[in-house]
Formats: sequence, structure tokens, C-alpha cells
Amino acid sequence: MKPHTLSILVENRAGVLSRVTGLFSRRGFNIESLAVGTCEEPGMSRITIVCIGDDAQIEQVMKQLNKLIDIIKVSDLTDNERVERELAMIKVNADSGTSRSEIMQIAQIFRAQIIDMGTKTLVLQITGNTEKIDALETLLRQYGVKELVRTGKIGMLRGSKTVKSGK
Repeated sequence: MKPHTLSILVENRAGVLSRVTGLFSRRGFNIESLAVGTCEEPGMSRITIVCIGDDAQIEQVMKQLNKLIDIIKVSDLTDNERVERELAMIKVNADSGTSRSEIMQIAQIFRAQIIDMGTKTLVLQITGNTEKIDALETLLRQYGVKELVRTGKIGMLRGSKTVKSGK
């Protein structure tokens, strides 16, 4: 079983997200990552879900999703060339001058930005793949991570391929 990244184009209406996540719940699938937002097509949103399952299980979930009202298109991006990113904000203890400068050096290496500075904390913002964010988090743990927020993965196909409604 492997992680699958599903891109789901939906009508931007109340209750759609609840129906989509409910389907996963009823089938006993855990959602590893979920991101939702409006997209390039007016009146529509794109849901990106990462879940773990074998190809047959994911195919069955996709068939069930396609039966739901307000679902326009469901695509499994997993076996295609794609670009994926995630955003994280990490609040870390930085109560000494030494730790503050070390954290700032680590941030620079990871191309993370410091978006807030308090007297005893720094908040870093990082975008990248899951492994990059995990690596930064691991390094910052030694200073004391006070809070961590991650968006979940978003992705799109590389090149001229798109996941569109076909309208």
C-alpha cells in the first residue's frame, strides 16, 4: 500500500467537503492530508486528498467519489509526473542569542522565512515537499517546537497536462 494523491474538482457548494470526507470515513480510509481551495474555474473548488491504499482500493474510492453530487472530476495524480508542495509554520523557542542565530542559519539553509519574531520565539514559514518540512521540523525540535501548523499537500501535473472539468 502506498500514498495516493487525489485531485477532486467539485462544485463550490456547502456540504460537498463533508460528503467527500464522509465517503472516506465510511470506507475506513484515513485521510493523511487534505487541502481545499477555489481554483481557476469559476464556481468550482479543488480538493487534494492524500490517502494510503492499494491501487484497487483507490480505484474503488474514486468510483464512489464520482457518484457523489457536485463532483466534477476525480483524478489520481500518483503515477503521473507532478509537482507537490506543502506549507508549514513552525513556532520555535529562541530565548537566547545563540539559539536565535542558529535557528536563523537553519532557516536560511532550508530557504524558510522568519515571519514573526517575539522576545522568546521565532515563527518560520517553509514550503516544499513533505520530506523537506519533516527534516526542518526534526532539526528545530532540539530548540523546542512550541507550535506546528501544516496545510497538507497540494499538487498538479507537470507540463501541459491538466486536471480540468472538460467544459
